[in-house]
Amino acid sequence: MVAGSDQPVRKVTIVGGGTAGWMTAAVLSQWLSQVEIRLIESEEIGTVGVGEATIPHIRNYLALAGVDELEMIAATKATFKLGIQFIDWGEPGESYIHGFGKIGRDMLWLHPHQLWLAARARTPEKVKHFDHYALNCVACLKNRFAFPDKRNPNSPLADIDYAFHFDASLFARLLRSQCEARGVTRIEGRIVEVVQQPESGFVERVRLADGREVDGDLFVDCSGMRALLIGDALGIGYEDWNQWLLCDRAQAVPTASVEPVTPYVRCTANKAGWQWRIPLQHRVGNGYVYASQLLGDDEAAEILLSNVDSEPIADPRLVRFRPGQRLKAWDKNVIAIGLSSGFLEPLESTSIHLIQTGIHRLLAMFPAESFSAADIEEYNLQARTEYEDVRDFIIAHYKVTRRTGDPFWDHLRTMDVPDSLNDRFELFRSSGRFFKHNAQELFAEESWVQVLLGQGFEMQPDPVTSFVPAEEIAGFLSDIVEVIEDVADKMPDHGEFVRRLPPSTPAPPAAAAPPGVSFTLSYERGAT
Repeated sequence: MVAGSDQPVRKVTIVGGGTAGWMTAAVLSQWLSQVEIRLIESEEIGTVGVGEATIPHIRNYLALAGVDELEMIAATKATFKLGIQFIDWGEPGESYIHGFGKIGRDMLWLHPHQLWLAARARTPEKVKHFDHYALNCVACLKNRFAFPDKRNPNSPLADIDYAFHFDASLFARLLRSQCEARGVTRIEGRIVEVVQQPESGFVERVRLADGREVDGDLFVDCSGMRALLIGDALGIGYEDWNQWLLCDRAQAVPTASVEPVTPYVRCTANKAGWQWRIPLQHRVGNGYVYASQLLGDDEAAEILLSNVDSEPIADPRLVRFRPGQRLKAWDKNVIAIGLSSGFLEPLESTSIHLIQTGIHRLLAMFPAESFSAADIEEYNLQARTEYEDVRDFIIAHYKVTRRTGDPFWDHLRTMDVPDSLNDRFELFRSSGRFFKHNAQELFAEESWVQVLLGQGFEMQPDPVTSFVPAEEIAGFLSDIVEVIEDVADKMPDHGEFVRRLPPSTPAPPAAAAPPGVSFTLSYERGAT
């Protein structure tokens, strides 16, 4: 027990709306029917509102929150996402795709990237770009999409993985409507004071500008970078990671829709930062993430606008941020979720995912009858470990580069990185091997492999590949390419697929194939 922890939790007060606040309210109202949930937000205070890309785990969130997938797609003007295309990151003129899900198939315990590395060294004339060995990557290049089809478990389409691009503001609006239907109370108002218990320091209530007071047993701080409760009131400090992640600002601008509607995010390296492009049904989201000490705001806006592929429909919006993490995500009776707990730039679309995992932890460790010091410590340990794992993956994109001549990239290429990342590099360099550090680690081997190989990281193949004849490896990889190419060619155009979706029906069953499309290919060697 901790001081002030003897009261049962029957009132949860969420401070802040936006994506984080309403995502939290949606899950809690779905599963904690005996708990009263109030959410305070003010129309006077804007939200960051530029997060529009997700990763496949978002589908777990939708199921947990009781949100129908097709209804969400219609309500948020969503499109599908199979991965991220990185342009000019290794060096100018190069590109690769970090695709979700599987890469090819294994030869016993040997993974496709290890076979590819061996083939590149022994029969380079028979090796294609690594993108060709994953269905998600090939489908991206062809602008194709289809739901998974479990009818043929040997097909790469059986478990194709996907996420969404959506309008984050519309997503929050959808969640709000569902939350209010479940009894969540929305309170309009701006918080001007946080009242704490004198002895324990627990937050007792918050006072609004019009004098109203809102109490609570548990407070969830979704106030964004202001961190009104966890930072201002409780004084929990912030660990800055700017020594590795130089970018601290972004310019964001929406532009008119264009064809084709691509099933991927595009991230293009540029002067002192990088630019994103995210296609939605009704517009394209664009942004430039950059280091303000090396690039002025006006110049960043000019670079952004000069590199969009359609007419801007608003002026660029400036967003300031600090890469890093709150020293504690849970202190006393306050849990920080979203930007109040930390910020990592959207290079791998992890912002919404980190909200989601914070909510999962809250649900798993919910202090129904009391606040346990052990639960709080475990929550903070898991949050810290998760942020550090994602941080290392993002740093790897900057460190593994051959770009030269720009102070930003010259610094990043030669900088020291965390020991945890160096350990990864050494293992990859020596054998192309990867092992997760913990069960909760977000990015799997496939993700690390695609990014590191895509950006030119030199690694040796698994030594065991030397026992497999070169021709056998080449033939095995050739079969993977042939099957994936054939499956991707039969998938529908992504834009057309989205346009044909019904506005709201039960989520499609796993075995359903798109109308008029049949997949009968096998991954057995030699199959056609």
